[in-house]
Amino acid sequence: MVNKVYHKEINFKGIKDNPSLLGFGCMRLPKIDSEKPDIDATQAEEMIDYAYKHGVNYFDTAYPYHQGLSEIFIGEALKKYPRESFNLANKMPGWEVESVEDAKRIFNEQLKKCQVDYFDFYLCHALSTKNFEIYKKPGIMEFLHQMKAEGKIRHLGFSFHDTPEVLNEIIHSYKWDFVQLQLNYLDWDFQNSKKQYKIVADYGVPIIVMEPVRGGTLASLSEKSRKILKDAKPNQSIASWAIRYAASKDNVMTVLSGMSNLEQTKDNVDTLINFEPISSDDQKVINKALKVFLENNTIPCTNCKYCMPCPHGVDIPGVFKTYNKYAISKFERAFIKEYEDLGKEKLAENCIACGECLDKCPQSIDIPKRMEEIDKIYHELKKKHA
Repeated sequence: MVNKVYHKEINFKGIKDNPSLLGFGCMRLPKIDSEKPDIDATQAEEMIDYAYKHGVNYFDTAYPYHQGLSEIFIGEALKKYPRESFNLANKMPGWEVESVEDAKRIFNEQLKKCQVDYFDFYLCHALSTKNFEIYKKPGIMEFLHQMKAEGKIRHLGFSFHDTPEVLNEIIHSYKWDFVQLQLNYLDWDFQNSKKQYKIVADYGVPIIVMEPVRGGTLASLSEKSRKILKDAKPNQSIASWAIRYAASKDNVMTVLSGMSNLEQTKDNVDTLINFEPISSDDQKVINKALKVFLENNTIPCTNCKYCMPCPHGVDIPGVFKTYNKYAISKFERAFIKEYEDLGKEKLAENCIACGECLDKCPQSIDIPKRMEEIDKIYHELKKKHA
């Protein structure tokens, strides 16, 4: 008998589908070539099958993931299973919508690509002050509610990247069935997701968690932080602490993990088969590890790539990832090599501070300023080791 991942024994208002506590995010699927969006379908399908076999029944995709290929892949991967046995989530890319006709076209295209007649969970994608204005255009929200009335959307919600004040405005503007929030033990205070959590809980709908390991940051941390967690629970992975933290919140229904290989899939499944909510002692360990980690000047990039492409060729997530690795390890020569391996045309020195990326960053990173800082650090280290 195969053990199954945990399902919370909670009847969330209006949610009848009993989603698994672990959700499979299809944003970071394994790729054939790291520089291209093409999905390694054989490896990715093995991951989907493993997750499904072990009780994962919530799969999350979106219009821009893998430049449109994620929807096609998940449609193929899930079509062998009974439709009623899984929950499929997709999202309306508001930035592509100029009119209700665009919304209708995109929605029908998504159904076709995913090879389904309805979406169990459908979201207005990445709402913020700016993006929310799109849904105020005539007919767009009316169309989404019509799709819900027709059964083509079972549950309507939104994913969110902005301040608690903006969240409070949006959540009270329409009737929503759920909200998807960035929630992890770093952002609980760092980006005030604690207040966002309370707003949604008070509204009375469940939360889907995105970025529980913050784009992999909380799966790696720093050497000293990892030691603190491993000393406390030697047999648990570093990532499992972050997954358990998010899953332990009362109003959280499903925790999405953007898995990139079978090892990550098995680890997440194991964590939520043998789910242990975070205890008060666990929280003290997390707080200690986080304090040590924050002593390193890392940049809160989740590698979502919403800032890309940069009109001047800068590999913004790549630059931040390389820098963060250095900020944690302090390996100067390794940083120089890995940074230069990105390619001269992709380095921070090519940033002209045009500001086009600023409104696109869900983490509100001052990208031009950080690029200037990283470029300065690189040249200082290059001179030091010349």
